[in-house]
Amino acid sequence: MSKEQIIFYGADWCGDCRRSKRLLEELNVEYTLIDTEKTEGAAAKVMEINGGAQSIPVIVFSDSTHLTEPSDNELKAKLASLNLI
Repeated sequence: MSKEQIIFYGADWCGDCRRSKRLLEELNVEYTLIDTEKTEGAAAKVMEINGGAQSIPVIVFSDSTHLTEPSDNELKAKLASLNLI
C-alpha cells in the first residue's frame, strides 16, 4: 500500500497524534502526514471531516472512512480490516 492511501491529519504538540504515528511506524504502515498547524486549509478539512470538531488525529483511509482520536486497538482493527497488517 502506498503512503497516499492513508492521510494522517495531526500536529506535533498532540499526544494522541504521536501515539498513533508511533503505532503506524511500528507496524510499517506508510501514510501521508498533513500538519494541521502548518498546512493551509488542513484545520478546516479536519473540521469538515469531524462535523465541526477540531479533534485530531484524523486518519483517513483509502476506503473513504476515517478514525478520529482512535485507540491503538481501534487503529489496529481498521488496519487489519484493510489487510494492511
